[in-house]
Amino acid sequence: MRNQLQLKKRRVILGAMHKKKERNPFLEKQRLLVIAPHPDDEVLGVGGTIAKVKAAGGKVFLLVFSAGDLKFYDGGRAVPKETRKKELAKIVRFLDIDGCDLIYDDTDLHLRLDRLPRRDLIAQIERESAVSIDKIKPTAIAIPAPSYNQDHTAVFEAAFTAVRPHVRRFKPFQDLVLVYENPTLSWNVRKPIFRPNFYVDISRYLDTKKKALALHGSQKREKTHQCSLENVIDLARVRGKEASVEAAEAFMCYRFVT
Repeated sequence: MRNQLQLKKRRVILGAMHKKKERNPFLEKQRLLVIAPHPDDEVLGVGGTIAKVKAAGGKVFLLVFSAGDLKFYDGGRAVPKETRKKELAKIVRFLDIDGCDLIYDDTDLHLRLDRLPRRDLIAQIERESAVSIDKIKPTAIAIPAPSYNQDHTAVFEAAFTAVRPHVRRFKPFQDLVLVYENPTLSWNVRKPIFRPNFYVDISRYLDTKKKALALHGSQKREKTHQCSLENVIDLARVRGKEASVEAAEAFMCYRFVT
């Protein structure tokens, strides 16, 4: 079963990010499309960047591929898909995202996106989603790095195809193509799979990223887990040190046209 859910934007004043103003002429002009395999991937990899773009006056759109019922190994804890969808709606409001589309809320497809023809995933990104490239005409796009998670790899391959070079007058063109990381990338047989060459300073937005992660309450992990709140913040600080700032989000830049 395929169920498309568009989460319409509702402006509310939540958290500190809405009080911040970012003077950044480059970000002010951006229409950023973030593509996420599942709810919470957008905050893990791009949460601070989303906040910074919004504070600068830019637009941000979010395409999430799958949310389904999920059972964890930690004592058999189960999380229904409706919880994931509610958490996603909170993120849309908190980060003031301009448009969001959840493509599949089918548990039979969750963590099985690799079973779908890649062409179907590409079509969602290019044409069919409510926040597709054709409909919102993004200037920049952020896609997930491939990993041991089959959904992440399937979405990466589809998105990478969707942003292939082409004739600009025939299809909206993204001058900036970024691949964002996930804390789990350290466990991978294809090392080094992620070599960052593009950093966004999120020093002023680290607390916003932390609050956004907390809104995905069903995904809370123990401190020693790779995706724990503590580890995600630690990773942002490490990436910051690589760029000589307090905190940063790291990306692999595949295209940057000026």
